[in-house]
Amino acid sequence: MLRSMYSGVSGMRGFQTKLDVIGNNIANVNTVGFKAGRVMFKDILSQTVAGVTAPEEGERGGVNAKQIGLGVSISSIDTVHTAGSAMTTNQPTDLRIDGDGFFVVRANEDSEMLLTRAGNFTLDSNRQLVTSDGYFVLSSAGDIITLDEAVTAFSIGQDGTIMGVTADGTEPIEQIGVAKVVNPSGLEKLGGNMYRVTANANPEADIEGFLSFAGDPEFGTGAIIAGQLEMSNVDLTAEFTEMIVAQRGFQANSRIITTSDEILQEVVNLKR
Repeated sequence: MLRSMYSGVSGMRGFQTKLDVIGNNIANVNTVGFKAGRVMFKDILSQTVAGVTAPEEGERGGVNAKQIGLGVSISSIDTVHTAGSAMTTNQPTDLRIDGDGFFVVRANEDSEMLLTRAGNFTLDSNRQLVTSDGYFVLSSAGDIITLDEAVTAFSIGQDGTIMGVTADGTEPIEQIGVAKVVNPSGLEKLGGNMYRVTANANPEADIEGFLSFAGDPEFGTGAIIAGQLEMSNVDLTAEFTEMIVAQRGFQANSRIITTSDEILQEVVNLKR
């Protein structure tokens, strides 16, 4: 009976975590470049009541083990890196990666490189391409992208090349960098649509070795689409369905605790 109570507690904790993740997904349904999370469960080590016995020829058959499960725990909280829907903005600095890869940004020249799928960029007063939080967008060479004052207009191609219009004509200025990540699920979320590369995402947590340009066949990076943004990949229908399942699971596990308590109360009352 006590085992069932502890199993119910572990189940309630697990479904509470699932509801936390679902709530975060729904809250970010309109966040640019957001990737939904999901919770996976695993059973806790079982208690063996009786072990396995092997069959003996001509005497008796084998007997399977008798084990009692001790509840559930969180196996993983994954980030689902499927592509979000495209939203057309017609803003020249709004960019979307059509395929694999991440934009590379950094807070300053001495800070670490970070990754993002949110391409809502702008030009600051120094004509530097920055994120909404002021992080510098890096080129395929790892440099901060800056447009010269002589550039009166510009366009961005699918390979990330920025073509600037000057008094002398049109010429390439910079090429926006796109980094390949071997295992996107291994990225560490930092908030603000930012990710940090870990040793489980790329070998030795390397970014520079995987920094290239859009449409690079060697790395398999996707093309850059200017004038569009990648929206959240949260599926509200799926999230609400999972929310109902998690809610019912939480209620069922609370019922296990209530029932176990009632049985314990009956045991206590036996001596009366």
